[in-house]
Amino acid sequence: MDPITLLTVIVLTVFVGFEVVSKVSSTLHTPLMSGANAIHGIILIGAIIVAGQLDDPWLIFVALLAVALATANLVGGFVVTDRMLGMFRGRKPAATPKDTTK
Repeated sequence: MDPITLLTVIVLTVFVGFEVVSKVSSTLHTPLMSGANAIHGIILIGAIIVAGQLDDPWLIFVALLAVALATANLVGGFVVTDRMLGMFRGRKPAATPKDTTK
């Protein structure tokens, strides 16, 4: 594909992605993010397999950089999901002070 077509696809993808994500309510955000992280994990495994079959050193570098960034995104997504789920857990009751007068 020519560069103009690729740029058009990227711009349209960013626009559609922003519109779709901005319409998701906060109640659905955590389950959808967990599902997206699971899918991203599968994609990351495929990227690692592809990176392992490359011969050109420049392509290997770019592929490993992409794998490292995707790994950071995946781990960060699970951390954020865990924190959001922690917000839905009940708060622990405050510890009562022990009576030492006995």
